[in-house]
Amino acid sequence: MTTPTFPVVVDPTDLAGMFDRYARELLRYCTRRVGEQAAEDVVAETFLVAYEQRHRYDTGRGEMLPWLYGIATNLLRRHRRTEIRALRALARGDGGSSTVDGPGQRAADRVDAERTVARLSAVLAKLPRRQRDVLLLYAVAELEYAEIAAALEIPLGSVQSALHRARAKVRAALTSVVQGEAP
Repeated sequence: MTTPTFPVVVDPTDLAGMFDRYARELLRYCTRRVGEQAAEDVVAETFLVAYEQRHRYDTGRGEMLPWLYGIATNLLRRHRRTEIRALRALARGDGGSSTVDGPGQRAADRVDAERTVARLSAVLAKLPRRQRDVLLLYAVAELEYAEIAAALEIPLGSVQSALHRARAKVRAALTSVVQGEAP
């Protein structure tokens, strides 16, 4: 029989405690969104904003992580232009190396993978902000729907709708890649 686990509630006035508990997860999420260097800045700023706005956090809500993801996502919006430029560069093929070593099959597989990444990057770049945020919080941060709703301060139904629409667009892009259509 397993012992039930309860969410660890960190005091919002304990900046070091918040950082120790949540920095790694936030850094992973932010790194995937804007790259390592910018992610470190965003995570640091997330904790500063959280500390400055600690009076807004309701400790009765339980786990603090969704609230921190919401702050981080809002800060990432400032870096949106950089994120969109990077996704568009990947879509153009500027993001990968142009030389591939190894046997022919590995080279072909790599070209196919690069094309798929380019297509998906283009789709992500074109998604509306809310759909992209919801999809990345779900896929990268691995948040549950309710946590995403709390993080973005939107209704649960909006999370479900945005995720459904984003998945449909990504699925369509994958289907066209499999069918060999041009980007």
